[in-house]
Amino acid sequence: MSLFSRHLDRAHAPVLYTALAIGIAALVNGCGAGYRPVVTPINPSGPAPQPTSYAVVVSSPAAGSPGIATIINYSGDTIMAQSPIGVGPVSFSLDQTGSTGYTYNSDGTVTNFPATKDLQQKNVTVTTLPSTAVPVNMFSPSAGLWMTDLAGNLVDVFTGSPETFKLSIPVAANPVMVIGPGVIAQRNYAITQGAVADGSVCNNAPTSAPPGEADAIEVASNTVSARIPLGMCPVYAVQSPDNRRLFVLNRGSDTVTVINSQNNTLNACTPFQNQNGQTVTCHPTLPLSTTAGLTGANVPAVAGPVYAEYNLATGQLIVADYDGGVIQVIDVSLDVFGNDSATFGTTFTIPVGKNPASVTVLYDGSRAYTADQSDQTVTVVNLSSHTVEKSVAVTGHPRTVVSTQNSLFGKVYVASPDSPYLTIIRTDQDIVDATVLVQGNIMDVRVSTQNAVSGNANNTSRKPGFGQPCYLPGATAAASYTSCTTLPTGP
Repeated sequence: MSLFSRHLDRAHAPVLYTALAIGIAALVNGCGAGYRPVVTPINPSGPAPQPTSYAVVVSSPAAGSPGIATIINYSGDTIMAQSPIGVGPVSFSLDQTGSTGYTYNSDGTVTNFPATKDLQQKNVTVTTLPSTAVPVNMFSPSAGLWMTDLAGNLVDVFTGSPETFKLSIPVAANPVMVIGPGVIAQRNYAITQGAVADGSVCNNAPTSAPPGEADAIEVASNTVSARIPLGMCPVYAVQSPDNRRLFVLNRGSDTVTVINSQNNTLNACTPFQNQNGQTVTCHPTLPLSTTAGLTGANVPAVAGPVYAEYNLATGQLIVADYDGGVIQVIDVSLDVFGNDSATFGTTFTIPVGKNPASVTVLYDGSRAYTADQSDQTVTVVNLSSHTVEKSVAVTGHPRTVVSTQNSLFGKVYVASPDSPYLTIIRTDQDIVDATVLVQGNIMDVRVSTQNAVSGNANNTSRKPGFGQPCYLPGATAAASYTSCTTLPTGP
Protein backbone atom coordinates (compact mmCIF):
# COMPACT_ATOMS: atom_id res chain seq x y z
CA MET A 1 0.00 0.00 0.00
CA SER A 2 1.35 3.47 -0.94
CA LEU A 3 1.99 6.30 1.51
CA PHE A 4 -0.88 8.26 -0.11
CA SER A 5 -3.31 5.38 0.43
CA ARG A 6 -2.36 4.96 4.05
CA HIS A 7 -2.81 8.68 4.57
CA LEU A 8 -6.23 8.60 2.86
CA ASP A 9 -7.39 5.69 5.04
CA ARG A 10 -6.33 7.41 8.21
CA ALA A 11 -8.00 10.60 7.09
CA HIS A 12 -11.34 8.95 6.27
CA ALA A 13 -11.42 6.34 9.03
CA PRO A 14 -13.65 8.36 11.40
CA VAL A 15 -16.13 8.97 8.60
CA LEU A 16 -16.14 5.34 7.54
CA TYR A 17 -16.60 4.15 11.11
CA THR A 18 -19.48 6.60 11.61
CA ALA A 19 -21.18 5.47 8.37
CA LEU A 20 -20.75 1.83 9.33
CA ALA A 21 -22.34 2.46 12.72
CA ILE A 22 -25.30 4.28 11.13
CA GLY A 23 -25.77 1.40 8.66
CA ILE A 24 -25.81 -1.22 11.40
CA ALA A 25 -28.30 0.86 13.41
CA ALA A 26 -30.53 1.14 10.35
CA LEU A 27 -30.46 -2.61 9.85
CA VAL A 28 -31.33 -3.21 13.49
CA ASN A 29 -34.04 -0.56 13.86
CA GLY A 30 -35.66 -0.87 10.43
CA CYS A 31 -37.07 1.94 8.38
CA GLY A 32 -38.56 4.42 10.78
CA ALA A 33 -39.99 1.76 13.14
CA GLY A 34 -39.00 0.14 16.38
CA TYR A 35 -37.45 -3.32 16.61
CA ARG A 36 -39.95 -6.03 15.71
CA PRO A 37 -38.52 -9.51 16.32
CA VAL A 38 -39.60 -12.32 14.02
CA VAL A 39 -40.84 -15.23 16.13
CA THR A 40 -41.81 -18.67 14.88
CA PRO A 41 -44.84 -19.64 16.95
CA ILE A 42 -44.87 -22.99 18.69
CA ASN A 43 -48.29 -24.54 18.50
CA PRO A 44 -49.37 -26.02 21.81
CA SER A 45 -50.05 -29.75 21.88
CA GLY A 46 -53.75 -30.40 22.23
CA PRO A 47 -56.04 -33.37 22.27
CA ALA A 48 -55.87 -36.02 19.59
CA PRO A 49 -57.66 -35.11 16.36
CA GLN A 50 -61.26 -36.12 15.91
CA PRO A 51 -61.65 -38.93 13.39
CA THR A 52 -63.02 -37.98 10.00
CA SER A 53 -65.82 -40.46 10.35
CA TYR A 54 -69.50 -40.63 9.54
CA ALA A 55 -72.28 -42.86 10.76
CA VAL A 56 -74.42 -43.84 7.79
CA VAL A 57 -78.00 -44.75 8.68
CA VAL A 58 -80.58 -46.34 6.39
CA SER A 59 -84.17 -46.09 7.56
CA SER A 60 -87.64 -46.83 6.22
CA PRO A 61 -90.42 -44.31 6.93
CA ALA A 62 -93.25 -46.55 5.68
CA ALA A 63 -93.86 -49.70 3.68
CA GLY A 64 -93.88 -48.99 -0.04
CA SER A 65 -92.20 -45.59 0.31
CA PRO A 66 -88.59 -44.60 -0.42
CA GLY A 67 -86.05 -45.27 2.29
CA ILE A 68 -83.82 -42.54 3.66
CA ALA A 69 -80.01 -42.42 3.86
CA THR A 70 -78.79 -40.16 6.69
CA ILE A 71 -75.18 -39.01 7.18
CA ILE A 72 -74.25 -38.18 10.81
CA ASN A 73 -70.88 -36.66 11.66
CA TYR A 74 -68.71 -38.02 14.47
CA SER A 75 -67.69 -34.80 16.18
CA GLY A 76 -71.07 -33.13 16.55
CA ASP A 77 -73.60 -35.98 16.47
CA THR A 78 -75.52 -33.93 13.93
CA ILE A 79 -77.19 -34.77 10.65
CA MET A 80 -75.02 -33.59 7.76
CA ALA A 81 -77.16 -34.79 4.87
CA GLN A 82 -80.25 -36.83 4.05
CA SER A 83 -81.60 -38.22 0.80
CA PRO A 84 -84.33 -40.56 -0.41
CA ILE A 85 -83.05 -43.88 -1.77
CA GLY A 86 -84.83 -47.03 -2.99
CA VAL A 87 -88.29 -48.18 -1.96
CA GLY A 88 -88.39 -50.29 1.21
CA PRO A 89 -84.66 -51.02 1.77
CA VAL A 90 -84.09 -54.50 3.25
CA SER A 91 -80.28 -54.74 3.39
CA PHE A 92 -77.47 -52.19 3.46
CA SER A 93 -73.74 -52.35 2.81
CA LEU A 94 -71.02 -49.71 3.02
CA ASP A 95 -67.91 -50.44 0.95
CA GLN A 96 -64.44 -51.02 2.39
CA THR A 97 -63.37 -47.43 1.78
CA GLY A 98 -66.39 -46.14 3.70
CA SER A 99 -67.33 -43.87 0.82
CA THR A 100 -70.16 -45.60 -1.06
CA GLY A 101 -73.36 -47.13 0.26
CA TYR A 102 -75.56 -49.76 -1.37
CA THR A 103 -79.06 -50.91 -0.51
CA TYR A 104 -81.16 -53.73 -1.89
CA ASN A 105 -84.78 -52.63 -1.94
CA SER A 106 -88.14 -54.36 -1.78
CA ASP A 107 -89.02 -53.14 -5.28
CA GLY A 108 -86.21 -55.23 -6.77
CA THR A 109 -83.67 -52.43 -7.22
CA VAL A 110 -80.20 -51.66 -5.92
CA THR A 111 -79.33 -48.08 -4.97
CA ASN A 112 -75.86 -46.58 -4.93
CA PHE A 113 -75.11 -43.37 -3.00
CA PRO A 114 -72.02 -41.45 -1.80
CA ALA A 115 -71.59 -41.62 1.97
CA THR A 116 -70.47 -38.02 2.38
CA LYS A 117 -71.77 -34.78 3.84
CA ASP A 118 -72.48 -33.64 0.27
CA LEU A 119 -75.08 -36.36 -0.35
CA GLN A 120 -78.03 -35.12 -2.41
CA GLN A 121 -80.85 -36.96 -4.16
CA LYS A 122 -79.24 -36.24 -7.54
CA ASN A 123 -76.22 -38.33 -6.41
CA VAL A 124 -78.32 -41.48 -5.87
CA THR A 125 -78.31 -43.97 -8.74
CA VAL A 126 -80.58 -46.99 -9.21
CA THR A 127 -79.97 -50.37 -10.85
CA THR A 128 -82.93 -52.59 -11.68
CA LEU A 129 -82.47 -56.32 -11.10
CA PRO A 130 -84.15 -59.09 -13.11
CA SER A 131 -87.71 -59.74 -11.94
CA THR A 132 -86.73 -63.29 -10.99
CA ALA A 133 -83.86 -62.24 -8.70
CA VAL A 134 -84.11 -63.11 -5.01
CA PRO A 135 -81.13 -61.35 -3.43
CA VAL A 136 -80.16 -62.01 0.18
CA ASN A 137 -77.01 -60.04 0.99
CA MET A 138 -74.46 -57.75 -0.63
CA PHE A 139 -70.67 -57.60 -0.35
CA SER A 140 -68.95 -54.34 -1.30
CA PRO A 141 -65.13 -54.38 -1.39
CA SER A 142 -63.09 -51.35 -2.41
CA ALA A 143 -64.32 -51.76 -6.00
CA GLY A 144 -67.30 -53.60 -7.41
CA LEU A 145 -70.34 -55.19 -5.80
CA TRP A 146 -71.21 -58.85 -5.19
CA MET A 147 -74.67 -60.16 -4.34
CA THR A 148 -76.02 -63.58 -3.40
CA ASP A 149 -79.13 -64.59 -5.32
CA LEU A 150 -81.38 -67.48 -4.34
CA ALA A 151 -82.93 -67.60 -7.82
CA GLY A 152 -80.74 -70.19 -9.50
CA ASN A 153 -78.29 -70.27 -6.55
CA LEU A 154 -76.00 -67.62 -7.97
CA VAL A 155 -73.50 -64.98 -6.97
CA ASP A 156 -74.11 -61.89 -9.10
CA VAL A 157 -71.15 -59.64 -9.89
CA PHE A 158 -71.59 -55.91 -10.61
CA THR A 159 -69.00 -53.45 -11.93
CA GLY A 160 -68.75 -49.84 -13.04
CA SER A 161 -70.10 -46.61 -11.60
CA PRO A 162 -72.97 -46.82 -11.04
CA GLU A 163 -72.71 -50.55 -10.51
CA THR A 164 -74.21 -52.57 -13.35
CA PHE A 165 -74.68 -56.32 -13.71
CA LYS A 166 -71.70 -58.15 -15.23
CA LEU A 167 -72.21 -61.90 -14.78
CA SER A 168 -73.52 -64.66 -12.48
CA ILE A 169 -71.50 -67.47 -10.90
CA PRO A 170 -73.31 -70.74 -10.02
CA VAL A 171 -72.69 -71.90 -6.43
CA ALA A 172 -74.21 -74.37 -3.98
CA ALA A 173 -77.79 -74.15 -2.73
CA ASN A 174 -79.03 -71.11 -0.79
CA PRO A 175 -76.08 -68.68 -0.88
CA VAL A 176 -76.51 -66.14 1.90
CA MET A 177 -73.24 -64.22 1.95
CA VAL A 178 -70.06 -63.38 0.02
CA ILE A 179 -66.86 -62.47 1.87
CA GLY A 180 -63.20 -61.89 0.94
CA PRO A 181 -60.75 -59.22 -0.21
CA GLY A 182 -62.63 -58.74 -3.49
CA VAL A 183 -59.53 -57.95 -5.58
CA ILE A 184 -57.87 -59.61 -8.56
CA ALA A 185 -55.36 -62.38 -7.67
CA GLN A 186 -57.39 -63.13 -4.53
CA ARG A 187 -60.45 -65.24 -3.83
CA ASN A 188 -63.82 -64.61 -2.28
CA TYR A 189 -66.06 -67.18 -0.63
CA ALA A 190 -69.79 -67.74 -1.08
CA ILE A 191 -71.33 -69.00 2.17
CA THR A 192 -74.22 -71.36 1.39
CA GLN A 193 -76.73 -73.09 3.68
CA GLY A 194 -77.72 -76.14 1.66
CA ALA A 195 -81.24 -77.32 0.94
CA VAL A 196 -83.16 -75.44 3.65
CA ALA A 197 -86.89 -75.01 3.07
CA ASP A 198 -87.01 -71.22 3.45
CA GLY A 199 -85.35 -68.27 5.10
CA SER A 200 -86.84 -68.94 8.53
CA VAL A 201 -85.36 -72.43 9.10
CA CYS A 202 -82.00 -71.22 10.38
CA ASN A 203 -83.77 -68.93 12.85
CA ASN A 204 -86.45 -71.27 14.15
CA ALA A 205 -84.86 -74.73 13.82
CA PRO A 206 -81.17 -74.33 12.96
CA THR A 207 -80.17 -77.76 14.26
CA SER A 208 -82.46 -79.44 11.73
CA ALA A 209 -80.72 -77.91 8.74
CA PRO A 210 -78.24 -79.73 6.47
CA PRO A 211 -74.53 -78.83 6.49
CA GLY A 212 -73.52 -75.75 4.56
CA GLU A 213 -70.68 -75.14 2.16
CA ALA A 214 -68.13 -72.41 1.36
CA ASP A 215 -67.48 -72.08 -2.37
CA ALA A 216 -64.17 -70.41 -3.20
CA ILE A 217 -64.49 -67.98 -6.12
CA GLU A 218 -61.31 -66.94 -7.92
CA VAL A 219 -61.77 -63.23 -8.63
CA ALA A 220 -59.57 -63.24 -11.73
CA SER A 221 -61.59 -65.92 -13.52
CA ASN A 222 -64.94 -65.78 -11.64
CA THR A 223 -64.90 -69.56 -11.26
CA VAL A 224 -65.30 -71.84 -8.23
CA SER A 225 -61.98 -73.44 -7.28
CA ALA A 226 -62.94 -75.36 -4.11
CA ARG A 227 -66.00 -76.48 -2.15
CA ILE A 228 -65.33 -76.55 1.58
CA PRO A 229 -67.73 -78.18 4.09
CA LEU A 230 -69.27 -76.06 6.85
CA GLY A 231 -71.53 -76.69 9.84
CA MET A 232 -75.29 -76.37 10.01
CA CYS A 233 -76.80 -72.98 9.20
CA PRO A 234 -73.71 -70.88 8.47
CA VAL A 235 -74.98 -67.31 8.86
CA TYR A 236 -71.99 -64.96 8.86
CA ALA A 237 -68.26 -64.95 8.10
CA VAL A 238 -65.27 -62.74 8.91
CA GLN A 239 -62.05 -62.47 6.90
CA SER A 240 -58.84 -61.68 8.79
CA PRO A 241 -57.20 -58.41 7.63
CA ASP A 242 -54.19 -60.31 6.24
CA ASN A 243 -56.57 -62.53 4.22
CA ARG A 244 -54.98 -65.70 5.61
CA ARG A 245 -57.96 -67.03 7.56
CA LEU A 246 -61.71 -67.01 7.10
CA PHE A 247 -64.02 -67.65 10.06
CA VAL A 248 -67.55 -68.91 9.35
CA LEU A 249 -70.18 -68.86 12.10
CA ASN A 250 -72.42 -71.95 12.11
CA ARG A 251 -75.51 -71.10 14.14
CA GLY A 252 -76.96 -74.61 13.97
CA SER A 253 -73.75 -76.40 14.96
CA ASP A 254 -72.55 -73.90 17.60
CA THR A 255 -69.17 -73.80 15.90
CA VAL A 256 -66.82 -71.57 13.92
CA THR A 257 -65.31 -73.15 10.81
CA VAL A 258 -61.76 -71.94 10.10
CA ILE A 259 -60.64 -71.85 6.47
CA ASN A 260 -57.02 -71.36 5.45
CA SER A 261 -57.54 -68.86 2.64
CA GLN A 262 -53.97 -69.25 1.39
CA ASN A 263 -54.31 -73.01 0.91
CA ASN A 264 -58.02 -72.80 0.06
CA THR A 265 -58.78 -75.66 2.46
CA LEU A 266 -60.05 -76.26 5.95
CA ASN A 267 -57.47 -75.08 8.45
CA ALA A 268 -56.13 -78.59 9.12
CA CYS A 269 -52.53 -79.72 9.38
CA THR A 270 -50.22 -82.26 11.00
CA PRO A 271 -49.15 -81.14 14.51
CA PHE A 272 -45.67 -79.61 14.50
CA GLN A 273 -43.30 -77.72 16.79
CA ASN A 274 -42.79 -74.02 16.18
CA GLN A 275 -39.56 -72.07 16.68
CA ASN A 276 -40.22 -71.91 20.44
CA GLY A 277 -40.54 -75.67 20.77
CA GLN A 278 -44.32 -75.48 21.26
CA THR A 279 -46.57 -78.04 19.63
CA VAL A 280 -49.01 -76.43 17.21
CA THR A 281 -52.13 -78.04 15.77
CA CYS A 282 -54.23 -76.26 13.16
CA HIS A 283 -57.87 -75.80 14.06
CA PRO A 284 -60.46 -76.55 11.38
CA THR A 285 -63.35 -75.95 13.81
CA LEU A 286 -63.68 -73.90 16.98
CA PRO A 287 -66.43 -75.25 19.28
CA LEU A 288 -68.56 -72.68 21.08
CA SER A 289 -70.81 -74.69 23.39
CA THR A 290 -70.83 -77.71 25.66
CA THR A 291 -72.65 -79.75 23.02
CA ALA A 292 -69.60 -79.33 20.82
CA GLY A 293 -67.15 -80.32 23.54
CA LEU A 294 -66.08 -77.00 25.04
CA THR A 295 -66.17 -76.89 28.83
CA GLY A 296 -65.61 -74.21 31.44
CA ALA A 297 -67.37 -71.37 33.21
CA ASN A 298 -70.14 -69.43 31.47
CA VAL A 299 -70.35 -71.74 28.45
CA PRO A 300 -73.99 -72.06 27.31
CA ALA A 301 -75.52 -75.35 26.24
CA VAL A 302 -76.56 -73.66 22.97
CA ALA A 303 -74.50 -70.83 21.55
CA GLY A 304 -76.05 -69.77 18.24
CA PRO A 305 -73.29 -67.53 16.83
CA VAL A 306 -74.69 -64.87 14.47
CA TYR A 307 -72.09 -62.08 14.23
CA ALA A 308 -68.39 -61.45 14.89
CA GLU A 309 -65.61 -58.90 14.55
CA TYR A 310 -61.89 -59.48 14.13
CA ASN A 311 -59.72 -57.18 16.24
CA LEU A 312 -56.37 -56.46 14.64
CA ALA A 313 -54.76 -55.04 17.79
CA THR A 314 -55.20 -58.26 19.76
CA GLY A 315 -55.53 -60.95 17.09
CA GLN A 316 -58.88 -61.99 18.51
CA LEU A 317 -62.25 -62.95 17.09
CA ILE A 318 -65.14 -61.66 19.21
CA VAL A 319 -68.33 -63.64 18.56
CA ALA A 320 -71.92 -62.74 19.52
CA ASP A 321 -73.83 -65.89 20.51
CA TYR A 322 -77.46 -64.90 20.04
CA ASP A 323 -79.05 -68.04 21.46
CA GLY A 324 -76.64 -68.43 24.38
CA GLY A 325 -76.60 -64.82 25.63
CA VAL A 326 -72.78 -64.63 25.68
CA ILE A 327 -69.87 -63.34 23.68
CA GLN A 328 -66.76 -65.40 23.15
CA VAL A 329 -63.29 -63.94 22.81
CA ILE A 330 -61.18 -66.33 20.74
CA ASP A 331 -57.44 -66.09 20.16
CA VAL A 332 -56.90 -66.51 16.41
CA SER A 333 -53.36 -65.13 16.22
CA LEU A 334 -50.73 -66.51 13.86
CA ASP A 335 -46.98 -66.94 14.23
CA VAL A 336 -44.36 -65.26 12.04
CA PHE A 337 -44.67 -68.06 9.47
CA GLY A 338 -48.41 -67.68 9.07
CA ASN A 339 -49.27 -70.82 11.06
CA ASP A 340 -51.69 -70.97 13.96
CA SER A 341 -50.01 -69.67 17.11
CA ALA A 342 -49.60 -71.87 20.18
CA THR A 343 -52.56 -70.08 21.80
CA PHE A 344 -54.84 -70.26 18.74
CA GLY A 345 -58.33 -71.25 19.82
CA THR A 346 -58.03 -70.11 23.45
CA THR A 347 -61.52 -68.90 24.34
CA PHE A 348 -63.07 -66.76 27.07
CA THR A 349 -66.86 -66.86 27.42
CA ILE A 350 -68.56 -63.81 28.93
CA PRO A 351 -72.30 -63.56 29.73
CA VAL A 352 -74.00 -60.44 28.38
CA GLY A 353 -77.65 -59.47 27.90
CA LYS A 354 -80.34 -61.63 26.32
CA ASN A 355 -80.01 -62.32 22.59
CA PRO A 356 -76.90 -60.33 21.57
CA ALA A 357 -77.61 -59.73 17.88
CA SER A 358 -74.24 -58.12 17.14
CA VAL A 359 -71.02 -57.01 18.78
CA THR A 360 -68.44 -54.31 18.12
CA VAL A 361 -64.90 -53.95 19.46
CA LEU A 362 -63.01 -50.70 19.99
CA TYR A 363 -60.06 -50.41 17.65
CA ASP A 364 -57.55 -50.70 20.53
CA GLY A 365 -59.13 -53.97 21.66
CA SER A 366 -59.96 -52.70 25.14
CA ARG A 367 -63.74 -53.17 25.22
CA ALA A 368 -66.60 -54.81 23.38
CA TYR A 369 -70.22 -53.65 23.13
CA THR A 370 -73.16 -55.96 22.43
CA ALA A 371 -76.63 -55.19 21.07
CA ASP A 372 -78.86 -57.16 23.47
CA GLN A 373 -82.03 -57.35 21.42
CA SER A 374 -84.47 -58.75 23.97
CA ASP A 375 -83.15 -56.72 26.93
CA GLN A 376 -83.09 -53.38 25.06
CA THR A 377 -79.57 -52.79 26.34
CA VAL A 378 -75.94 -52.54 25.28
CA THR A 379 -73.52 -54.51 27.46
CA VAL A 380 -70.01 -53.10 27.92
CA VAL A 381 -67.34 -55.81 28.29
CA ASN A 382 -63.75 -55.28 29.46
CA LEU A 383 -61.65 -57.48 27.18
CA SER A 384 -58.63 -57.42 29.50
CA SER A 385 -60.41 -58.75 32.59
CA HIS A 386 -63.17 -60.52 30.60
CA THR A 387 -65.82 -58.97 32.82
CA VAL A 388 -68.94 -56.90 32.27
CA GLU A 389 -68.43 -53.24 33.20
CA LYS A 390 -71.98 -51.98 32.80
CA SER A 391 -75.25 -52.20 30.91
CA VAL A 392 -76.60 -49.18 29.03
CA ALA A 393 -80.32 -48.87 28.25
CA VAL A 394 -81.12 -47.90 24.66
CA THR A 395 -84.22 -47.10 22.65
CA GLY A 396 -85.93 -50.03 20.96
CA HIS A 397 -84.67 -53.59 20.53
CA PRO A 398 -81.13 -53.16 19.14
CA ARG A 399 -79.92 -55.28 16.25
CA THR A 400 -76.78 -53.46 15.08
CA VAL A 401 -73.94 -51.91 17.07
CA VAL A 402 -70.83 -50.37 15.42
CA SER A 403 -67.98 -48.20 16.70
CA THR A 404 -65.26 -45.73 15.76
CA GLN A 405 -62.26 -44.60 17.84
CA ASN A 406 -59.38 -42.19 17.26
CA SER A 407 -59.48 -39.43 19.86
CA LEU A 408 -59.80 -39.00 23.59
CA PHE A 409 -62.86 -41.17 23.34
CA GLY A 410 -64.68 -43.28 20.79
CA LYS A 411 -68.33 -43.61 19.93
CA VAL A 412 -70.68 -46.55 19.62
CA TYR A 413 -73.75 -46.33 17.38
CA VAL A 414 -76.77 -48.48 18.19
CA ALA A 415 -79.67 -49.11 15.78
CA SER A 416 -82.99 -50.81 16.52
CA PRO A 417 -85.39 -51.94 13.76
CA ASP A 418 -88.37 -50.79 15.84
CA SER A 419 -87.12 -47.27 16.57
CA PRO A 420 -86.34 -44.09 14.58
CA TYR A 421 -83.70 -43.07 17.15
CA LEU A 422 -79.98 -43.76 16.70
CA THR A 423 -78.40 -44.11 20.15
CA ILE A 424 -74.81 -42.80 20.42
CA ILE A 425 -72.62 -43.89 23.36
CA ARG A 426 -69.40 -42.12 24.42
CA THR A 427 -66.76 -44.66 25.32
CA ASP A 428 -64.81 -42.56 27.82
CA GLN A 429 -67.69 -42.77 30.29
CA ASP A 430 -69.92 -45.32 28.54
CA ILE A 431 -72.93 -43.07 28.72
CA VAL A 432 -75.48 -42.09 26.10
CA ASP A 433 -74.04 -39.03 24.36
CA ALA A 434 -77.00 -38.34 22.10
CA THR A 435 -80.04 -39.83 20.42
CA VAL A 436 -80.53 -38.70 16.84
CA LEU A 437 -83.97 -38.87 15.28
CA VAL A 438 -84.09 -39.99 11.64
CA GLN A 439 -87.02 -40.49 9.27
CA GLY A 440 -88.59 -43.88 9.94
CA ASN A 441 -87.40 -46.94 11.81
CA ILE A 442 -83.73 -47.78 11.29
CA MET A 443 -82.93 -50.73 9.06
CA ASP A 444 -79.15 -50.64 9.65
CA VAL A 445 -76.16 -48.43 10.44
CA ARG A 446 -72.48 -48.52 9.47
CA VAL A 447 -69.45 -46.29 10.18
CA SER A 448 -67.14 -45.02 7.45
CA THR A 449 -64.02 -45.87 9.49
CA GLN A 450 -63.13 -47.52 12.76
CA ASN A 451 -60.08 -45.37 13.50
CA ALA A 452 -59.84 -42.59 10.88
CA VAL A 453 -57.04 -44.52 9.15
CA SER A 454 -58.48 -47.85 8.10
CA GLY A 455 -61.76 -48.09 6.26
CA ASN A 456 -65.03 -49.77 7.10
CA ALA A 457 -64.51 -53.31 8.40
CA ASN A 458 -68.15 -54.38 8.14
CA ASN A 459 -68.79 -54.27 4.40
CA THR A 460 -71.27 -57.15 4.14
CA SER A 461 -74.98 -56.53 4.58
CA ARG A 462 -77.17 -58.52 6.99
CA LYS A 463 -80.71 -59.20 5.86
CA PRO A 464 -83.03 -60.40 8.66
CA GLY A 465 -83.76 -64.12 8.40
CA PHE A 466 -81.58 -66.95 7.05
CA GLY A 467 -80.18 -67.24 10.57
CA GLN A 468 -79.76 -63.52 11.14
CA PRO A 469 -81.87 -62.12 14.04
CA CYS A 470 -85.28 -60.77 13.14
CA TYR A 471 -87.57 -58.21 14.63
CA LEU A 472 -91.08 -58.41 13.24
CA PRO A 473 -93.40 -55.61 14.41
CA GLY A 474 -96.77 -57.02 15.33
CA ALA A 475 -95.49 -60.52 16.08
CA THR A 476 -96.52 -61.99 19.41
CA ALA A 477 -94.51 -62.71 22.55
CA ALA A 478 -90.81 -63.49 22.38
CA ALA A 479 -91.08 -64.56 18.75
CA SER A 480 -90.78 -60.88 17.84
CA TYR A 481 -87.16 -60.84 18.93
CA THR A 482 -85.82 -64.37 18.96
CA SER A 483 -87.17 -66.01 15.82
CA CYS A 484 -88.68 -65.36 12.41
CA THR A 485 -91.93 -66.41 10.90
CA THR A 486 -91.91 -67.46 7.26
CA LEU A 487 -90.16 -64.72 5.32
CA PRO A 488 -90.97 -63.45 1.84
CA THR A 489 -88.70 -65.00 -0.77
CA GLY A 490 -88.63 -62.16 -3.27
CA PRO A 491 -89.61 -58.60 -4.06
